Amino acid sequence: MNLQLGVRGQAQTIVTSLNTAKAMGSGHLEVFATPAMVALMEQAAVNALNLPAGQSSVGTALNISHTAATPLGAKVSATAELIEIDRRRMVFSVEVYDEVGQIGVGKHERFIIDIDSFLVKAQTRI
Repeated sequence: MNLQLGVRGQAQTIVTSLNTAKAMGSGHLEVFATPAMVALMEQAAVNALNLPAGQSSVGTALNISHTAATPLGAKVSATAELIEIDRRRMVFSVEVYDEVGQIGVGKHERFIIDIDSFLVKAQTRI
């Protein structure tokens, strides 16, 4: 595993009727949903990683603020920067912008996992 502090990942989307608060059940309005913003933050963090075959990462914690509403049709971009590494635990600083300015900010924690053993363990929960 070759991770370095400062590595960055990005993710983008367009606000459509599918990722609004109304569509996702997190509100009644046709604006970019907080759950969609969270998913974009996680996608940016995943995009920062180049893990070896057989490994992946899972999100374990988020502490975010969604600070501005973004309307239908707007472009939204997220950036994640790796700011802390503790063995398999990683912490990212995440920021989200629309075409006008920042709409979200926070920290996101992920853990590196071995895919096969993770899936075996997950199956024991049924």
